[in-house]
Amino acid sequence: MIQSPAFYRSVVRPLLFALPPERAQSVADFGFRRPWLWRALGRSSGEWDERLAVDLAGMKLRNPVGLAAGYDKNFDMLPALASLGFGYVLGGTVVARPQSGNPSPRVIRDRRRESLINSLGFPSRGLDYAIERLESGGRPSGVPVFGSVSGVAVGDVVRCHEGLQPLVDAVELNISSPNTAGLRVFQEPGALSELLGRINDGRSKPLFVKLPPYDAGDDGSELRERVLALVGECLRHGTDGLTVANTHPTKDARLAVGEGGLSGRAIFERTVAMVAEVRAETGGRAAINASGGIFTGEDARRAIEAGATTVQVLTGLIYRGPGIARAITGEMLAPGQAGP
Repeated sequence: MIQSPAFYRSVVRPLLFALPPERAQSVADFGFRRPWLWRALGRSSGEWDERLAVDLAGMKLRNPVGLAAGYDKNFDMLPALASLGFGYVLGGTVVARPQSGNPSPRVIRDRRRESLINSLGFPSRGLDYAIERLESGGRPSGVPVFGSVSGVAVGDVVRCHEGLQPLVDAVELNISSPNTAGLRVFQEPGALSELLGRINDGRSKPLFVKLPPYDAGDDGSELRERVLALVGECLRHGTDGLTVANTHPTKDARLAVGEGGLSGRAIFERTVAMVAEVRAETGGRAAINASGGIFTGEDARRAIEAGATTVQVLTGLIYRGPGIARAITGEMLAPGQAGP
């Protein structure tokens, strides 16, 4: 019952949303740290239908709906999350050393637009903790696990990649969080080229790069041209795919640091437009994971028609609940059932 989007919307979500966002997240995390509960609640559904299977950088996924990085930052809950019907799950983002992130308040709900604004700034228990979790049973079976890594120095990012790569099926390199100022150095083509070269020295598994957002269609935009130049560097270094994109920078005085990243339904149309442009830029030479505002099967269909191979969900999980992956796959198999 709890995996029913309607039940979640009418009963569970009002209870969670009565709490501050990070307190509500802690309550949800408490449940997700008990994978036996979610395995017991699991059921076969559309995510197993062969019509939904996709190939992502040589990995066959049972469906194209992935859990985006940022929900399980420290690989504490992936066995439970993997049982919810996702085609793959992403842990992290992992950084080299433990850090607390930005001060609170750092998450705001925009209920009217079913969106969030966050300025978390990579709170993380660090690489060693993530490795310990994966080695001690934090890796689910039967569902591909990706790891998201980042940092503000080349050596730290390479260390994270080297540490996680043996324990995951693929790595996503996050160069685009709007909440970590030092990260922007890798949004310059030369700096990204150096980083990718270092990573490639020891790379044996698929690598995806998570791009910063920009205004698609704005031919005069310096940011747009820089992001498309980053796409070129990724192709030159043989990157397997691109995640389009991260949260959109926005100012909000309610956040302790005054600005953060917007996610959720409010950015969906921009996501589709970016996917189409990046797809055209790559000429089909790299897979694309559409990330930003995916809530329904119709959203997933539009993103895939624009050029995405898979879609990634995070804010939709918070607003639609733990049944979102199965709801999306079911809606994809039954066009016209867009969901609540």
